[in-house]
Amino acid sequence: MMNIILFDDHFRSQFLPLTYTRPIAELRLGILTLKEKWEQISKAKVSFKTQAYLAEKYSEHIDTENIYINARYIATEAFLKEIENLGNDEVLKHEDIVLAYKLKKGETLDLQRLKEIQVQSTLNCILHTTDLFSKNHKAIEDDFLILTKGRTSQAIPETVACFNKDQIFIEEGVKLYNGTLNATDGPIYIGKDAEVMENSAIRGPFALCEHSTVKMGAKIYTGTTIGPHSKVGGEVSNSMIIGYSNKGHDGFLGNSVIGEWCNLGADTNTSNLKNNYANVKLWDYETSRFKDTGLQFCGLIMGDHSKCSINMMFNTGTVVGVSANIFGAGFPRNFVPSFVWGGSQGVITYKLNKVFEVAELVMQRRALHLTKEDQQILEFIFEETKVYRKDK
Repeated sequence: MMNIILFDDHFRSQFLPLTYTRPIAELRLGILTLKEKWEQISKAKVSFKTQAYLAEKYSEHIDTENIYINARYIATEAFLKEIENLGNDEVLKHEDIVLAYKLKKGETLDLQRLKEIQVQSTLNCILHTTDLFSKNHKAIEDDFLILTKGRTSQAIPETVACFNKDQIFIEEGVKLYNGTLNATDGPIYIGKDAEVMENSAIRGPFALCEHSTVKMGAKIYTGTTIGPHSKVGGEVSNSMIIGYSNKGHDGFLGNSVIGEWCNLGADTNTSNLKNNYANVKLWDYETSRFKDTGLQFCGLIMGDHSKCSINMMFNTGTVVGVSANIFGAGFPRNFVPSFVWGGSQGVITYKLNKVFEVAELVMQRRALHLTKEDQQILEFIFEETKVYRKDK
């Protein structure tokens, strides 16, 4: 069996704050994470080559023969075939970007001695956090084909109004009552043991991953993924919730990416379009300044373990770091650093002992625990992000 190792490249900074707490390969796009896509296509063992402080949790499994693949590039059969055909003295590239190479156990990488082979297959990759929603329509369609090929959906209750029913797939254990599933513009996938409560209206492409819930009367628009063990209500459009997070109440979330272990309080609203219809700028961690996304629609990017109170309003193109707790009247700043407590009137440092205490309580609700590895990762990020906040 092949042994695939997905490596982070220098574009990792373009996916902060989400990649503070995970390798690129653990980002979700469509229904599956990037790692899960490679597992589905290759049927191989897949691990990570990532930052040193993440390596204990996201370890690199080295076998006798190893294939290293750039984690930003999406798995396809054609791409995998080109990688398999590589010699041990060759490196696969797209222009100057390293895509893949092979290493035997004990060997060290020396790109200078490897013969460059330019890739021939059509590639799809992610370049920025915003790709996780802007490319999500097509990604859901692609993953839907992979996950449902040769399989039969569970029966859909007659009380559910369905459009283009052949493009709706229901896994085992799903609870569906009444409401609308409209797959006219793209497929709808409902994962194992998920629940869609009464009177919800959903338009595909849409993915609800395992053990997640769409609350009563929710309105979900195209290009939206709700990751595993999450709860979502209100109005959601073209957004990605990676997993283990809640937006359980009314309020609008549009063109946004929400990490894990986040909670958006009741009536939280995100602006995803500027009043002057200009391109949205987002905080760029590499340059420590705001950068034009080239997008007219962009809402909220929120890192893991962050929370906001009821009635919170986020301006167009807001970036919230890891483990921030935001509350109070008015709009917070468009860049909220990691480990802060407060809002538009100012913030103070969110002390690590309190961070751990809250994270443990939140994770217990999903029958999980904050591990020593999790704590060490958060401790590293706390020091790494100190430059962005004024400690008090």
